[in-house]
Amino acid sequence: MDASVDRGALGQRYRVNLESLRAAQKPSRGTAAYSRHVNRPAGRKVAAAGAVVGLTPNGATVISATLSGLGILSLTLLEPSPAMGLLVAVLLAGGYVMDSVDGQLARLTDSGSVRGEWLDHTVDCFKTSSLHLAVAISWYRFPLVEDRAALLIPLAFSVVQSVTYFGLILLPFLRRQAGAGPAVAPATVEHPLRKWLILPTDYGFLCWVFALLAWPTLFFGVYTAIFVLSTAMLALALRKWWGELGTLSDGRV
Repeated sequence: MDASVDRGALGQRYRVNLESLRAAQKPSRGTAAYSRHVNRPAGRKVAAAGAVVGLTPNGATVISATLSGLGILSLTLLEPSPAMGLLVAVLLAGGYVMDSVDGQLARLTDSGSVRGEWLDHTVDCFKTSSLHLAVAISWYRFPLVEDRAALLIPLAFSVVQSVTYFGLILLPFLRRQAGAGPAVAPATVEHPLRKWLILPTDYGFLCWVFALLAWPTLFFGVYTAIFVLSTAMLALALRKWWGELGTLSDGRV
């Protein structure tokens, strides 16, 4: 009887936590379909359960780092196969879910800290910098194509992702320095196709692309296409950021 009561109480706490997280969820406008419809909802459920069992935001970050690190190591050490590709995809996607969990746990339990934010960003920086280098190592050890110049693609992708991440982290700091609040998108209706059009640039989508590792030609084509799209998105973002910073410098905000 006591065990049944305990399970009922835990279930009630989980449901309350889940509703609280839904009410406090960050706006989804501007996010790609995978993050919006898969990663954030999964993160909410894990965070709601994690709060019940006492998981801390920093603990979630450590789990995220462990899963992502194992996925990246597997990519560099194991020869591509259907099982290996699925393993890498699951580990990376699991790490991405836990990357969402730490922030949601911090909001739910009001336990966020400067150290926690630093840890989260540092782990993300390691992941962003090393994932495509791991692809380069894998292509060097188990070549997908005969031309070794193909190794330049993941190396360039690493640069693109690192610069993108740096820009996304630096912009809010510069806005605060200039005395401006967070950038607010114009109050227009988001085109229903936008979240799908930007899906290839979503990190969560990229995680599952690694399930194609056992099919070299297909993986090479999809990965290269994502690199090209990510480069184009970075170019557009840099132009937008430069214009915004010019406005802040002129004191018009």
